[in-house]
Amino acid sequence: MIIFATMGKVAEKYTEASVRSLDWKEHIRMRPGMYIGKLGDGASQDDGIYVLIKEIIDNSIDEFVMGHGKTIELEINETQVRIRDYGRGIPLGSVVDCVSKINTGAKYDSRVFKKAVGLNGVGSKAVNALSSNFIIQSIREGKMKLVEFKRGEIIRDDKVAKEKDEPDGTIVTFVPDDEVFGNFHYIPEYVESMLWNYVFLNNGLTIKYNGQKMFAKNGLLDLLVKNINGHGGLLYPIIHIKEDDLEFAFTHSSKQYGEEYYSFVNGQHTTQGGTHLATFKEAIVKTVREFFNKDFDTSDVRSSIMAAISIKVQEPIFESQTKTKLGSQLMEPDGTTIRNYVTDIVKRNLDNYLHRNSETAEALYRKILQSEKERKELAGIKKLARESVKKVSLHNKKLRDCRVHYNNNDERGYDSTLFITEGDSASGSITKARDVMTQAVFSLKGKPLNCFGLSKKIVYQNEEFNLLQSALNIDEELDNLRYNNVVIATDADVDGMHIRLLLLTFFLQFYPDLVKRGHVKILQTPLFRVRNKKETIYCYSEKEKNKAISKLGPKPEITRFKGLGEISPDEFSGFIGANIRLDPVLLKSSSSINELLTFYMGKNTPNRQLFIIDNLRVEEDVVETEKVA
Repeated sequence: MIIFATMGKVAEKYTEASVRSLDWKEHIRMRPGMYIGKLGDGASQDDGIYVLIKEIIDNSIDEFVMGHGKTIELEINETQVRIRDYGRGIPLGSVVDCVSKINTGAKYDSRVFKKAVGLNGVGSKAVNALSSNFIIQSIREGKMKLVEFKRGEIIRDDKVAKEKDEPDGTIVTFVPDDEVFGNFHYIPEYVESMLWNYVFLNNGLTIKYNGQKMFAKNGLLDLLVKNINGHGGLLYPIIHIKEDDLEFAFTHSSKQYGEEYYSFVNGQHTTQGGTHLATFKEAIVKTVREFFNKDFDTSDVRSSIMAAISIKVQEPIFESQTKTKLGSQLMEPDGTTIRNYVTDIVKRNLDNYLHRNSETAEALYRKILQSEKERKELAGIKKLARESVKKVSLHNKKLRDCRVHYNNNDERGYDSTLFITEGDSASGSITKARDVMTQAVFSLKGKPLNCFGLSKKIVYQNEEFNLLQSALNIDEELDNLRYNNVVIATDADVDGMHIRLLLLTFFLQFYPDLVKRGHVKILQTPLFRVRNKKETIYCYSEKEKNKAISKLGPKPEITRFKGLGEISPDEFSGFIGANIRLDPVLLKSSSSINELLTFYMGKNTPNRQLFIIDNLRVEEDVVETEKVA
């Protein structure tokens, strides 16, 4: 027998017995990341439990696009999801195959689905395999077929039955498998955001979500109107163009820093952009330069822009199964390129629009000149700031970096996390307990500056802010972000809450899109440790503590953690690993960033004082609660 030694270990013999052939569900369950991206517990918008919903709704959207069914219903009851469309329904004899056989579906026939979202015939199979319970019902021409699965295995297969009054369509009910997703939860704001995008991109479509009706008349114009709140006034009315298979809309904000884009391909939200978005950005700059006959700097044209673009492509090629980035170069199989197609429509329509709307053209021109002035004023400061960062980066004690980053096209980049901590003890505990591959630590020396109302100069003049934005790599644009999760890890006391507010003010003031895209989160750490000689339970709330006391029996030892520094590195590893609890910082579209910051971080007002009095929970209240428990 031949044995090969590798890294000091004995290698297994490689024979025919080493080769395994997995069936469809085994492969999906073993490698879920290939099909739905990262798993997650629902704290991030791109977590797998939302991709499961999207995969089913995509099928319903394709029916709508083909002219069948104008309404989609979605109900979420804790962990159970029910989606009902009113399309043609799956052919009854193919129901089982369509949800349990890879490479089976009608999407391969371009005569039936020309510009569909789901092209790979995988989506519904992935949902089936990754659900502890999955029920598919197809109603077609007065007859119904129902099949029920458990983790991809058929447990019920009803014969075709007659349905008297039920309209045609498909009903899918599923519960994501907690063996795969752990202790997950759906965040309604994330679901609503996804559904609104479907409505904006499909005129005439109505979506009903837990009784809430969603409908839009004006496509991407409505999308920008809904998302623009909180960014200050607009410098000119939204420019909205539709031609053939391309739609785009954009404007400039008077108060927002940076750029904000929403891009879509065949109705799919391409959160990481791709060929269509890159070409759109270039076309905007080129058209504006030619219209004004000025060689403007790219950043001056695009600074403070808010834009949306939607394109329909015959056979799109995405860079992953989750379809977040378009890699296609061809618009149609006939050789038309996306670059030529987008450039031609944007240049021609935008140039005509600016010639016809002189007031908008003048407002845009003034905005570009203002951006140019601000950029030149900041140039010297930014140069000094970069030099300062280079000097300290060699021995920067604030940042203990990780090896895998979000902008490195590594699938592990989804897990890249930067913990922003206060004090040496807390940062020390996290640093010792962290995963050095994906988790970094940035340590604050104290309370950061309240930057509310200050200009962006402060980002470069303040050493701490300068080092933080340098660590995040978001100076030029958010696409360069190095960490998917930017986690504020502060104590749950008065000082910790104040630091949390100051950091949120910094992000909302200068990098609001970092928050809007769901990257900023708050680390939950246990408030109590309840244990006896046999078992230790960490509790994040009074309710969990009481449950633990009941489970462990009389007189367990109860420890209340008052700060992160009190938690040992050995214990901390359990709180920032697979079972990490993160609360996303949500910014509702009805919330104005300026109003929020003015209320919480501006000058003291009677309203804020009343808010603090009404919501203050003093230490005595907590102690008294513990005594009662």
